[in-house]
Amino acid sequence: MRSRELTTRGVQLFHKAATADGADRSGLTALTYAVMGNYAVDAALAVALANTLFFAAATAESTGKVLLYLLITVAPFAVIAPLIGPALDRLQHGRRIALAASSMARAVLAIILIFQFETWVLYPCALGMLVLSKSFGVLKAALTPRVLPPDMTLVKTNSRLTVFGLLAGGAAGAIAAGLGAVFGSPGAMVFTALCAAGGAVLCLRIPAWVESTEGEVPVALPGSTSGRPQLPVSVRTTLWLNTTVRIETGFLMLFIAFVVKSEYADESAFTQLLLLGIVGAAAGLGGFVGNALGARLPLTAPELTSLIAVACVAVSTLIAVLAPGLVMAAVVGLVGSTASSLAKVCLDATIQEHLPEVSRASAFGRSETALQLGWVFGGVIGLLIGGVWSFGHDQVYPIGFGVITVLLILGLVQSRLVQSGRSMVPAVRLPRPRRRSRKAGAAGDATAPLTDPAAPAASPSTTLTDFGAGSRPDADGPSRPDLRKDT
Repeated sequence: MRSRELTTRGVQLFHKAATADGADRSGLTALTYAVMGNYAVDAALAVALANTLFFAAATAESTGKVLLYLLITVAPFAVIAPLIGPALDRLQHGRRIALAASSMARAVLAIILIFQFETWVLYPCALGMLVLSKSFGVLKAALTPRVLPPDMTLVKTNSRLTVFGLLAGGAAGAIAAGLGAVFGSPGAMVFTALCAAGGAVLCLRIPAWVESTEGEVPVALPGSTSGRPQLPVSVRTTLWLNTTVRIETGFLMLFIAFVVKSEYADESAFTQLLLLGIVGAAAGLGGFVGNALGARLPLTAPELTSLIAVACVAVSTLIAVLAPGLVMAAVVGLVGSTASSLAKVCLDATIQEHLPEVSRASAFGRSETALQLGWVFGGVIGLLIGGVWSFGHDQVYPIGFGVITVLLILGLVQSRLVQSGRSMVPAVRLPRPRRRSRKAGAAGDATAPLTDPAAPAASPSTTLTDFGAGSRPDADGPSRPDLRKDT
């Protein structure tokens, strides 16, 4: 009876937290449940593949498998990632269906893996599930601004989604681990398929007003020649910093998986998993800390906050070069994950502040693509150093963390240059930021509203900034109820 009361109380507290601040009326609660389903699939899949992609290939006798993993799982993703954001960004209707389809496709791939777990089919199916997961993330980022409750900012909303997602991922990972211990990896994959199918149903329960996209203005990444409006300098700077720290997180995730296997080859599989779990737990804790800080800090200077966060990561990796070992790898995981989460919150805040609502969805989609490219690049380095070069070498920790420290420093320098209107990358041609005119509406104002060159000329009294927070342009289909207070 006592356990039943505790369970009921826990469910009530969870429901209260998920529906707080008007989230149930705005549609945020429904999106939260869908995001939790996606995190659950990611965690269960990671557990199911723990003894295949991340461990089976990491032996001195299987260098060919390491290269196969690099070729099939990572290298193609570096080509696919630039296509995901733009393709989904052009999806003007059917976003809920697209979210549900990505989850259902993952369920189908998981079912295939249940019966083909020991064959070459594992690799393309795993790649497909990774791509679909990132596609979900891009679409979710585009939907989030349309389900904001009246009294919540985009920063707090994204932090809430991440925290709920991490909780769901932790629970799903534990269940998948238990099933894997009893029934093997196929048992964990069955649970993965069930989570994906359930996530598809949750996606369809997202309110219909998220389909309203009329009036949205596409935003291009730096260096684009498409004629679309460029991201403001502050957004580009924060995006460079986020991409830089994603290189470190991608590197550490794959680097440490292979190094643990090679450095502790004489230990049991359980011991190796436990050692890897130490680094993973530190990174998971950092994710919670970063999102908690993001939800509570005022973030009055998001660019500076991101810069300090990335600088702290560079300091931690430099210390890991001087004092190499698994303990310092865990510290780097903690600092890197905290900085990555906090910098992402800063990026969200910058997009919210410097872009009109009608352009935010496009900016989120394209920024997610850039961040994924950074993660893939870091993962490739981690695989090459930890999975190929490390065998037979004693200096794998100093070399690996030394390389990533140099990349972090270069990223910091590039971010500062972008902030001043310059760049180390020739392809990225950035105009120098102009000083804000003292006269409102003066020519050359650096904060002038973005306009779409391809769009028909608007009336003098209408600009993109006329759509205030929470307003919705007219569109076909159901419209979102206006929950915001008049200002």
